[in-house]
Amino acid sequence: NIKRTQTMAMNHQVQERATTSLKRNQQHMSIIPLRVVSLLVCLSGTDVNAFPTTYHHSQRQPIITSTSRFAGGGFGVSKSKVPSNKRAIKTKKPKSSLLDLTVDQPSSNSSSQTSSSPKLDRFGLPIPTEEDIFPPLDEEISRTPADYNDDATGNKFNREEVADATKDHLGVNLDAFNEDENGESKWTIKMLHKDPPVFTIDNFFTEEECQSYMSMAEPNNINDNNEQPTAVQITSPTFSSLSISRRTSTTWFCRYSGVPTLLAKAQHLLNNVELSQMEEPQIVRYRTGEEFSWHYDEIPSTQLVNGGQRLATLLVYLNDLEEDRGGGTVFRDLASPPIPRDGGDEKKSKRNRGAKTSSVSPLTVRPKTGTALLFFPSYKDGTPDIRTLHKGEVALDTKMIAQLWIHEREYRAGVPKGNLQADAMEGVRLEAERLGFF
Repeated sequence: NIKRTQTMAMNHQVQERATTSLKRNQQHMSIIPLRVVSLLVCLSGTDVNAFPTTYHHSQRQPIITSTSRFAGGGFGVSKSKVPSNKRAIKTKKPKSSLLDLTVDQPSSNSSSQTSSSPKLDRFGLPIPTEEDIFPPLDEEISRTPADYNDDATGNKFNREEVADATKDHLGVNLDAFNEDENGESKWTIKMLHKDPPVFTIDNFFTEEECQSYMSMAEPNNINDNNEQPTAVQITSPTFSSLSISRRTSTTWFCRYSGVPTLLAKAQHLLNNVELSQMEEPQIVRYRTGEEFSWHYDEIPSTQLVNGGQRLATLLVYLNDLEEDRGGGTVFRDLASPPIPRDGGDEKKSKRNRGAKTSSVSPLTVRPKTGTALLFFPSYKDGTPDIRTLHKGEVALDTKMIAQLWIHEREYRAGVPKGNLQADAMEGVRLEAERLGFF
């Protein structure tokens, strides 16, 4: 008993000294380099993927508490290619990156911190900010905006230009944009950025199709064939509250068999990729004030076992938003097509190719009913492209989209329960036939 009492007293003294030392360090602490932060977070063993999945049953529509297993967008950069204007910068490939780790929240006991001090985590270290996680790209990393467009109706389809822009990526079915005997095509593709390639496809969905897909977000979206919901609602943010990316929208994961039009059109657009490569189709709704902050669509390294990396992002805007109502898709590190100082005069613009532009702004894609946005989070070999950082702006009106990701190889769906790509094969074949794809 005497020894136990002495040991407890010694432990109490050590704890008091540690507490006093921690308070002293917090008062004099300056910003610690991000490498130290990432090392300590890594050593802590905390894992962003370690949360449970909870199913909530309702009368009509099942609701699922989100987990990172169904990540609606990736946020890690593990082995990204870094294109350079001169030569690639050689760096050691890390086993994992800071973006695969969690970011701890500040301690509730902040009495020792002043308003000007950085927020500290439970280890007494500064919490990484958004600027720390997503630093500006080096100027050596090459990016090529699309040429200025003389045609007021949009960039005309240039078969060779699109083929060259996508040669290192999954690629696009160029025959999908062929003109008929009347000189018209069902879809119109526009190149918004050359390298990395970013495209929009006008008329990808009809207005009727957009209305049909928006209705899947309603409580009574029952599938006529098996009386099961076509879509399952995710009510919590896509990412953990510990992640640096914020998503405040609501997502519905769709049954493959319930969205044959989206799948058939995606196959036709993307060189007839296999249904088995497709992640669960999703319907996403952003209400007033909701957003999806800066993020990558790539898959965190811990989840690559299921289907490998995402090779393509296909996003379809289901409704319009006015210019001043937010809700655009913004690529921070990509520039909008340049507008010459002459204001777009055709003769002058031909003489002034390469001239300095009047202004350069981040590439922003406005929501337009039926228009699809296509870009490539990774190269076709699965290496993530760090230049595709993007966000969904805060929406001032309701914004709805349908989205689909294409993986390197076979992907196993997790939501809704029993959701299989094979269940959609016959429906997709019939829909492709109806649409005249073959």
